[in-house]
Amino acid sequence: MRRTNTEPKVKVDNPINPYRHNVQGKANEPITVAGLLDNAKSKLGDQNIQADWTLGEIYNRLEKNAPRIAIIGGSSDHPAHILDMQTVSKAAIKIWQEGGVPFYFSTPVLCDGTAQNNMGMSYSLQSRNAIAQVVVNQMEAHSYHGAFVIQGCDKQPLGVLSGLALLDRTRRLRGEAPVFASFAPSHVLQGGEIPPALQENLRSVADKAVQKGYQSIADDLHDALDYILQCSSNTQFQGVLLRAVECEVITSEEQKEFEKQLAINTCDGAGGICAFHGTGNSSRDIMAGFGFVHPHLELLIEPPTTDQLNPAIESLFSIVNRPECSVSELVRANIKNAIRIHSSGGGSSNLMMHIVGAMIYAGYDFSLWDVEQIHKEYPIPDLFDYSLTEGRDIYALAQQTCAGMIRGMETLFYELLENDVPMDIEAQTVVGQTWQERLSDTTGLSADGVTDNPIILSTPRRKFSGVDVLRGNFFESAVVKISGMSTSQLDHFDKKVSFVLYFENEIKANEQLLNADLLDELKDNKCFEQEQLCQMWAHNSPNTYWEASSLSYNELFDRMVQEEILRLAIIVAGQGPEAFGMPEMFTPMQHINANRQLKRLATLISDGRYSGVSYGAAIGHMTPEAYKDGDLLYLQEGDLLYLGFRKKQIDLLDQEAFIKGEIVPYQGQLQKERERLGQQRKAAMKKRQKTIAPSNRLVGCTDAAEGVVPIEVKVDADVPYQAVVMKR
Repeated sequence: MRRTNTEPKVKVDNPINPYRHNVQGKANEPITVAGLLDNAKSKLGDQNIQADWTLGEIYNRLEKNAPRIAIIGGSSDHPAHILDMQTVSKAAIKIWQEGGVPFYFSTPVLCDGTAQNNMGMSYSLQSRNAIAQVVVNQMEAHSYHGAFVIQGCDKQPLGVLSGLALLDRTRRLRGEAPVFASFAPSHVLQGGEIPPALQENLRSVADKAVQKGYQSIADDLHDALDYILQCSSNTQFQGVLLRAVECEVITSEEQKEFEKQLAINTCDGAGGICAFHGTGNSSRDIMAGFGFVHPHLELLIEPPTTDQLNPAIESLFSIVNRPECSVSELVRANIKNAIRIHSSGGGSSNLMMHIVGAMIYAGYDFSLWDVEQIHKEYPIPDLFDYSLTEGRDIYALAQQTCAGMIRGMETLFYELLENDVPMDIEAQTVVGQTWQERLSDTTGLSADGVTDNPIILSTPRRKFSGVDVLRGNFFESAVVKISGMSTSQLDHFDKKVSFVLYFENEIKANEQLLNADLLDELKDNKCFEQEQLCQMWAHNSPNTYWEASSLSYNELFDRMVQEEILRLAIIVAGQGPEAFGMPEMFTPMQHINANRQLKRLATLISDGRYSGVSYGAAIGHMTPEAYKDGDLLYLQEGDLLYLGFRKKQIDLLDQEAFIKGEIVPYQGQLQKERERLGQQRKAAMKKRQKTIAPSNRLVGCTDAAEGVVPIEVKVDADVPYQAVVMKR
């Protein structure tokens, strides 16, 4: 029997090696490694690859503690992962050639686009914690030292990062070697194009709507046609087309055919991460900001080549046995960098929760208030001119990066420094260098390298950006993406009074938000008192208030709608983590955006999640959630809210004082005054909660301000962030 004694190029400095004494492991695992490498060689079809992975050599590497590296992919029923095996094959061969032992496993990846407005949305956030558990389980059971992660979108990137960070901390507490990892984001999926014939048909529908007297349907349809075609814009089309059916502009059959043609022309067959700047691409920004992405792999328009991938694998081997480059240490060292990159790029609101969660999984006592404190340390300028209607999506950014005009998040990091933002340049990264060392080569670094339609800017659009934390007298915390609103939008809603329009859950909200007659029904039912309407006019538009006194109720209501004086705070409650899994409120947000008239009146408020914005702001992640007896549970139609966005404050108003023309925050005890209402709503929530499989409910978790992580993870996160990190 032939025996080999090749010494590994690198050994993991770990006093514990289960494969040294575990006969079963050395019997089982060599065949999985050989199978992976055999399949990789076959898939790549490269005759120059030397197939030197004998079972004996694999045995020896396991015995001698050569780096055991798990290639972690995602399930191929997600568009970001349908081409994973190309990258897996290239990575496996390179890991072997570098002296390591490659393994492969994948995690489930729930697609938020697919799950929108169905029960899947109530499992989406829970999947992040489940992914973290899967990663820890598999890495511990098979004793993998590190990971090369094929990064998808939605909850997968931060789920995998959280699991690896927790594993790193746990192992180091046991006296074992640090866990190391590198992330390779999936390429960007090119947005679709609406075929010319379909565009013409949709414009004909708009013309027909005008003929029937529905100008708003025509206008909203033309707005939707301006967007790059993607799954999110399909929802906007759906809202307009359903209104067109309701108004008998088109038939239900025509609507379904339009939806079919839009759907089949949306996604590129090569898959990837959708081109809009939602949670998927915001996670790409964050992972680069945390220092986990090799610059060769950060923004690609197709799966990585061998030449792009090999340097990332080589860098991964360079940080083996370096505690300062372990997963939890990179999270700690780069937390401010990640937050500031996310803020400056106007990233997804969801990441406010996932950033907090990652820090807690890494062992740090951290919360939303720490994120807010980092925001306040130095104003973060808006350096990201992203637009889905002007050809500046993330696919265009990837094209600019691949062409060598800019360097992705390294360019944004550089421009933040140029704008005097205090970035942590001494923080380590996965390439084995600090940011300062990485940026010492200035080739292609400036944003000015892009002269035609730049997305990353050198001169800020505005002095502020990011997701803000709100406070109020009926809640403790909420988040809102003020940076997603133009200055004119912000002026339109800031310092305004709104009537509450209350929905106990998303289903009821969607039914009404698709109702073309919603505003007329509010008027006909006299849902708001005339005296309060008059005072709202006096506050929201004092310069024209003199016109209001002589108007009847209907005239008053109509004028306030037409002149955009009326404001509505659309509450979608019962969507929090424990109540219903904290689904994303994308669908009601898009239904509002698809209604030209309603969107200029409405602000959306929920204890559910958000990624982006609606025209009048999408306020989410509210704590305490309604299910946990937050005052959100007790609001009702006709209540009055004062929206103070620039001061980051929203208050429930005293109605009697408001009728007298005074803006006075409510100071009563809402829970006592509306106890029976709260009990009825809570009972309905508990009944609805049972429609989620009990194995996957988000019980025993922290609230949104603390990342919605398992309580036991939070309890063990006892490293004081303020003492360890804020001194940097």
